[in-house]
Amino acid sequence: MFKLVRLMAMIPVLLAAVACSSINPYASASSSGRPELEQKARDAYRTLIEKTPKAGELATKATAVLVFPDILKAGFLVGAQGGDGVMFGPDGKVMGYYNAKAVSYGMQAGAQEFHQALFLMTPAALSYLNSSDGWSVGMGPSVVVVDEGKAKSMTTTTLQSDVYAFIYGQEGLMAGLGVQGQKITKLKP
Repeated sequence: MFKLVRLMAMIPVLLAAVACSSINPYASASSSGRPELEQKARDAYRTLIEKTPKAGELATKATAVLVFPDILKAGFLVGAQGGDGVMFGPDGKVMGYYNAKAVSYGMQAGAQEFHQALFLMTPAALSYLNSSDGWSVGMGPSVVVVDEGKAKSMTTTTLQSDVYAFIYGQEGLMAGLGVQGQKITKLKP
């Protein structure tokens, strides 16, 4: 219960952070890397692979995997979500740091924290993400959100999309989770 109260108290802070991040989206980037974020991303990625073995199979075919270890989503009529992530290459090396954010409005209330992993399957999807001025999910490369049932039915012949998104490790209370309207921006070193 205390965790829910803490998440609800974070709504104004998250809204302010998302609003300010549009002024200087690179403020949180560090020139020496981000070892704490990298470790959290590796841990979140490991959790996904352990709980969803098909994600591990998907990773062997991916050009890159972008992992957001802590995305906080909160709202009361107006909502926001945001978090930083790390892109890993096929060899496990860090390819860059990214920020994901979204603002929404409507009938909503609550707060939730979750992990998100995006498997970029084609060099074109990776190129689009790195060359665009922030990738608005839903525009550009096609994205398929994978749930546990869809993951079980995935085979190499059914892999036709540019990007596969896994949303997992949800904590808190908020209905309707998706990546619609989310904007992902590369953080400058």
